[in-house]
Amino acid sequence: MAEVKTVAVIGAGTMGRGIAHAAALGGYRTILEDLLPNALRKAETEIRANLDQAVELGKVNAADANAAFARLEYAGSVDQAAREADLVIEAVPEEMESKIEIFTLLDKICRPATILASNTSSLSITEIASVTYRAKKCVGMHFFNPVHKMKLLEVVRALETDAETLAAAVEVGKRMGKEVVVIKEAPGFITSRINAMIGNEAFYMLQEGVASAEDIDKALKLGLNHPMGPFELVDLVGLDTRLHILEYLHKSLGEKFRPCPLLAQYVKAGRLGRKSGRGVFEYPAACSSTLTWQGNKRPYSASITK
Repeated sequence: MAEVKTVAVIGAGTMGRGIAHAAALGGYRTILEDLLPNALRKAETEIRANLDQAVELGKVNAADANAAFARLEYAGSVDQAAREADLVIEAVPEEMESKIEIFTLLDKICRPATILASNTSSLSITEIASVTYRAKKCVGMHFFNPVHKMKLLEVVRALETDAETLAAAVEVGKRMGKEVVVIKEAPGFITSRINAMIGNEAFYMLQEGVASAEDIDKALKLGLNHPMGPFELVDLVGLDTRLHILEYLHKSLGEKFRPCPLLAQYVKAGRLGRKSGRGVFEYPAACSSTLTWQGNKRPYSASITK
């Protein structure tokens, strides 16, 4: 099995900084990359705060938290981050074009033995891997938000992923403290496919006036024992991310995943969830804006606190 000592994470958004946190705490030298310096500063501040909170709650001892923080490094370019990595985890927005551009670049930069992983929640790892000369070294590693708290990791085996790569991804996940499930690639994997259907149906119910958003959430939490209601969850994940997933599932699996028009309308209105201060619900304390950044032909979004 390939030995992983250095992990690079591409993209310092919500998922990227959470993955970097988990990797550093798992004992890996961790290099977090972002094109925007402010995104890296925000990531560093948030990771430190989350480690301190874990110490306060007694989940991590202070020495381990400090050691994890010391293992973190920051890079302003993909080249700088990935050149020495044994495993690169891409955590850019959920758009096939973005992921293909990153994997094309990584394939040129990284050593032949380096494993390339995508944190995609629904897209085809096989399609992403096809733009590289190392399809056997490509794998899916689908983490969940917030990464430092959520225990599950879906490791996705693409058509050509070899056994050594799969075993290395599973081992990294376990060292990060995750419970790992291994999945043969299918649209939406396990969780995204089921969550997308539940959340989409909730939007149809809201559109039809069946019940309020608050009552739909309450019904699923109290009646079905879900820890979060579908609207709470989509506000956390991001309505734009959920819409991208549904569009892909609709294209791949058919009419049962057709996105609800109300969801699409919310996204057009900029109601993206917690990150924009308003989604299905409002979050007055959130004051952020979304910037679009084009660098190395790479579409990139980052949340910046004003």
